[in-house]
Amino acid sequence: MNEIILLKLGEVVLKGLNRRAFEDKLNANIRRRIQHYGSFHVYSKQSAIYVEPQGEDCDLDGAYGACRQVFGIVAAVRARSCPKDKDAIFHCARNYLDSELRAAKTFKVETKRADKHFPLNSMEISQYVGGLLHDAYPHLKVDVRAPELCVHVEVREKAAYVHGPSQPGAGGLPIGMGGTAVSLLSGGIDSPVASYMIAKRGVQLELVHFYAPPYTSQMALDKVIQLARELTSWCGRMKLHIVPFTEIQEAIHRSCPEDHFTLIMRRFMMRLAQAVARRTGAKALVTGESLGQVASQTMDALAVSGQVCELPVLRPVIGMDKQEIILISRKIGTFDTSIQPYEDCCTVFTPRHPKTHPHLDEVLEYEKALDIDGLMERAMANVERMTISMHG
Repeated sequence: MNEIILLKLGEVVLKGLNRRAFEDKLNANIRRRIQHYGSFHVYSKQSAIYVEPQGEDCDLDGAYGACRQVFGIVAAVRARSCPKDKDAIFHCARNYLDSELRAAKTFKVETKRADKHFPLNSMEISQYVGGLLHDAYPHLKVDVRAPELCVHVEVREKAAYVHGPSQPGAGGLPIGMGGTAVSLLSGGIDSPVASYMIAKRGVQLELVHFYAPPYTSQMALDKVIQLARELTSWCGRMKLHIVPFTEIQEAIHRSCPEDHFTLIMRRFMMRLAQAVARRTGAKALVTGESLGQVASQTMDALAVSGQVCELPVLRPVIGMDKQEIILISRKIGTFDTSIQPYEDCCTVFTPRHPKTHPHLDEVLEYEKALDIDGLMERAMANVERMTISMHG
């Protein structure tokens, strides 16, 4: 019988009456993510998802890697199926894991019997298969506590499955079950990590980037598009909304005190992101703000910049230090792109001494010099939208 991929569910198993909806969404997400690797039959049975190739031309390596990055999967393993017969299970284990059995010095067999009609219980299956494997590989010693190789046997409804140790999956919840949010994506390290962390909670993302030519270059924009593409490995296909920001920054530079440039600019970004959310039906905003990391991210500054928002503002990295954020950025594959030395609009017109403890009444007074409605209207009228996908 053929090699397949077995996927183990995470939090989805705790969803009670809603579990079927979560599993259906998860299966749909898996099918969409692996469609470029060939034809696969994807279905759920007994708290696992089966991904079965339907032809010899299927790229099982590619599909396996993609499945491990689908939110909702806690573990993944490649397995060989065989008839539900104790001798068939032994021969399957010997053939499928031969190189691993030869290389290991100690082993054990661990069995899960989901099919309670099978005549042997889990312990009896492990003892039978383990005894035959020990005879076939005399150099192996049994170690039930810390073996070099654990041979896993699963007796399920349709067949028995043999595999080695599983690999961790992405965890979290299936994308699409947590609603939609707009994530502000700059060219830095923090915002891609924030996007990843919110997507892990099942949230479908719309990305917003603020583009300010000639102060920001095409290379800077290309960098952000690349970051968005790297996020699709985890978040799936997304829309990127590119908002023109030059006129707004120049107006702030002309009319507002220098120490408030960044703060008032940030308030415009939040207004515009909320406008995109209204347009797309999103229910929250996501930012990469980390408390105290820069002047615009003090508690007072966050309160003032967030004052313009009616929607919830989600800040998943708010309590993390830079090294923690970098660690995640390396894990998800965005770090090398994030550190490319291209400017973004947050670095344009940066004040020498930014206000760290602003007062809302002062900010509102300064903003009276700006045509907020006109600036917003012209920016939203010229938003460019791109569909970002892994393969396009």
